[in-house]
Amino acid sequence: MFKKIFRKLKRRFAPASVDSVSMALAVEMLCAPSTLMQLSPHDARVVARYMHPMQVSEGTVFIREGDTRNTGFMVLILAGEVTVESIVVSRVSPITVTVLGPGSMHGDLGLIDGLPRSASCTASSDLHCLVLTRAGISNLLEDNPQVCAKLMMAIAIRIGDRLRDNTEKLKKYVMLMKAMQQEIDHLLPS
Repeated sequence: MFKKIFRKLKRRFAPASVDSVSMALAVEMLCAPSTLMQLSPHDARVVARYMHPMQVSEGTVFIREGDTRNTGFMVLILAGEVTVESIVVSRVSPITVTVLGPGSMHGDLGLIDGLPRSASCTASSDLHCLVLTRAGISNLLEDNPQVCAKLMMAIAIRIGDRLRDNTEKLKKYVMLMKAMQQEIDHLLPS
């Protein structure tokens, strides 16, 4: 009797099935050096089993800047493009931060820390994505801690890479601001 109940529970909480085409794409993308994940094909297959497919229609905002409730997922884009936008202080209209295509992931920071989303994501075209939720990561951790550790390390490396990139941009911005201030000081009479 306990075995029967356990099987039902296990089936109920089993990872969602991903079709074979999506699985193949996800494995290829999760192993690609460009994603900075660089998981082995076996590990990528394991991770993809804990993801579920999501279709997003063109024009749909599926991550909203400042959102505090809907932070428990990240997406792997299999097909289509996403425009990532942010509203900068004292601006009304958003600026485009980047455009993401197939193989890109977004939402990993919110997934990890649960803090408000830092940018909005809008489907620039119809999207086919795989979604990894916080519950999916918890299930992966319970079922396969080694693969989960590799995934979390890969996500940490991606976040670190973006932090370094943003630090370089900030340095360039500060240098530009200093040069502009020197030019203004030079033009203004003392």
